[in-house]
Amino acid sequence: MKKIVPALILFLMMTTQTAFAQKDKPAYQLFTKSGKSIKYSKMLDELKEANVVLFGEQHNDPIAHWLQLEVAKDLHKEHKQNFALGAEMFEADVQLVLNEYLAGQVPENNFEQESRIWTNYKTDYKPLVRYAKDNKLPFIATNVPRRYAATVAAGSLTALDNLSSDAKKFIAPLPVKVDMELPGYKNMLAMFGNSTHGNTKSQNIVQAQALKDATMAHFILSQVNNGKKLLHFNGAYHSDNFEGIGWYLNQSRPQPKTLTITTVLQEDLEDLLDEHKNKADFILVVPASMTRTY
Repeated sequence: MKKIVPALILFLMMTTQTAFAQKDKPAYQLFTKSGKSIKYSKMLDELKEANVVLFGEQHNDPIAHWLQLEVAKDLHKEHKQNFALGAEMFEADVQLVLNEYLAGQVPENNFEQESRIWTNYKTDYKPLVRYAKDNKLPFIATNVPRRYAATVAAGSLTALDNLSSDAKKFIAPLPVKVDMELPGYKNMLAMFGNSTHGNTKSQNIVQAQALKDATMAHFILSQVNNGKKLLHFNGAYHSDNFEGIGWYLNQSRPQPKTLTITTVLQEDLEDLLDEHKNKADFILVVPASMTRTY
């Protein structure tokens, strides 16, 4: 009987623990590119060694936006004022008004009116900009102005040759090299139709995407060349599979040490699905049922 009681207690404890485990609902899980679970602190140790961190997001994912701010705070602690933030969500021609707001020279409402903020700016990106302002950090508007991306989508990259020298300040140096054999661009070609009739239009759309990637890489490199460590926020498609922005960064010499994070959705967070492995150095997995910001 004395032996039975401890065994019964142990069984009850294990049953209780299992029940609690089944009720546990984590908001996210982090994995390495190989699919190994990794703690935030360990990931941060590696991010600290990078010149550039590309944080690929799903634009309406609240967990990604929260973690972006946490990563920004922790990398700032490490790099102090030798640190900058940058984002796809701001186009290069609004850098002046962004700088004026960060310096306290213009009111916040004027900055927001004149910088073509995204519809989810106030919930998802404003905390990042506010953090930069409060801590006197640069915040770099890296994306190409959409009018120039539209110009390329309509008439290919050669249409940029006629731009003024002032306009060319807001885009990557010409000519922009595009590797149409990159899987991401090939997938876009297939997505938009690669038939003989639609081939030119599809290629132009891919060239417009490449212009965005190249321009973001260009303005990121400008900060790295000035000695800054930079954390960049962009849609995951711009950096997944080490393509997009990362590919253009790797064309520079010397290459900056770049690490990537991507955001994916899964029903189950226990293991990383094979389809998400090798998308980035670190994979942020969020429950598929997570509330969206819009």
